[in-house]
Amino acid sequence: MDRRRFLLVLAAGLAGASVARGASELGDPDATPPRVLAPAATGAPYPAVARPPTGVVDALPGTGNSLALTIDDGTSSEVVAAFAALAVETGIRLTFFPNGRYRSWADNAAVLRPLVESGQVAMGNHTWSHPDLTGLGDREVAEEIGRNRDFLHSTFGVTDSPFFRPPFGARDERTDRIAADEGHPTIAMWNGTLGDARVLGPDELLASAREWFVARSIVVGHANHPPVTTVYGELLDLIAERELRTVTLADVWATPGQRLRGATAGGRVAR
Repeated sequence: MDRRRFLLVLAAGLAGASVARGASELGDPDATPPRVLAPAATGAPYPAVARPPTGVVDALPGTGNSLALTIDDGTSSEVVAAFAALAVETGIRLTFFPNGRYRSWADNAAVLRPLVESGQVAMGNHTWSHPDLTGLGDREVAEEIGRNRDFLHSTFGVTDSPFFRPPFGARDERTDRIAADEGHPTIAMWNGTLGDARVLGPDELLASAREWFVARSIVVGHANHPPVTTVYGELLDLIAERELRTVTLADVWATPGQRLRGATAGGRVAR
């Protein structure tokens, strides 16, 4: 069984079955188990914890070999499920920026919520329906952000994520101010991309990864188009080859007290 088929079969079964099942229980005793990232790549504390900043961030601070993979939108339930399966099976750390209007997030909440509670996955606000906020009035901007904030709380237990990512990267001082008023003072932009806002082939996706998977990058990808699920193995190999360590944005910009609450708040993640 190839990696993509394995991940998609796994993703399809996660919502209704234990994630601890081995490959033989998925129906193929000859399946090759997916690789697991080394602890150095997936979970060491970030070297310089800082409070969430007010304003725009578009790269990781300090020195070191950390890489923040951030995944937006979620138009495809299959792709969201495959990302969740990847996290479960490999330990990779991810930051998602969902649009709550897409049912993919509710479909996969049973798998994603424990990852959020453990801190392996972080969540930020990307608005409810993905409009260009610069073309909306103040009240409409606040409604888009507030509705999605409430969705993140009810679906994943997220209570105070500081991170907001404007759709299309379209922002100005006014939208930044409204986002801060709605509880998201950190505008999370990026300095690297998989380029997958449109449909790309595997070669194009890997070319983007080779360009942008470098130390202290915030890389944006999307849970929209299935081709990204076919190159997970190569992306993991690239992370290992370059000795990068995946982190969530909350790993980087959170106080020790916030981390402690996130680990002990009885099913709620407080960041």
